[in-house]
Amino acid sequence: MLTHGNEGPSGRIALTALMTSLAAVAGYLEMLFPIDIFGIPGVKPGLANIVSVIVLYMFGPAYAFMVMAVRVILIGFMFGNMYSVIYGLTGGVFSVTVMYLLKKTGLFKCTGVSAAGGAAHNIGQLLVARVTLGELNLVYYMPVLVLFGTLFGSISGVLSEMIYERISKGDNNDRIFEREA
Repeated sequence: MLTHGNEGPSGRIALTALMTSLAAVAGYLEMLFPIDIFGIPGVKPGLANIVSVIVLYMFGPAYAFMVMAVRVILIGFMFGNMYSVIYGLTGGVFSVTVMYLLKKTGLFKCTGVSAAGGAAHNIGQLLVARVTLGELNLVYYMPVLVLFGTLFGSISGVLSEMIYERISKGDNNDRIFEREA
């Protein structure tokens, strides 16, 4: 059975590459179907966060940072620009850092960790916007962005928790990762 603790270095690399691909596809899908809520830019459901949370719980913060960074750089340069990479990396670093610190306390499940990560992501991006644009009025977006970051982060967290529980129990792992003879 393939689980997250005993597959060895090559299995861990392969699973990390798979998770990075899933995160990139999720990020791309978010770009295809933008959400326009009250005309506020940057509100996204955070589908790639589902992958980040699962990787954080399966492999730890180093792998979560790596998956996030590769996804942001890949999607940013393929479909965005340098600014989207800067915004994405800053938001991602804030998010993964907060999620790791909360996970480390042992007080929160995936849902709470992900909700805080969603809010932290938006705060990080807002700080970059403040620095790059020099516009102080951007702070007025913070309550709305934190609200939606927390809301979408909670939804991602529930999904992450459901998926992670299945993975950690080993349900269907033999069938999914079955080797051909």
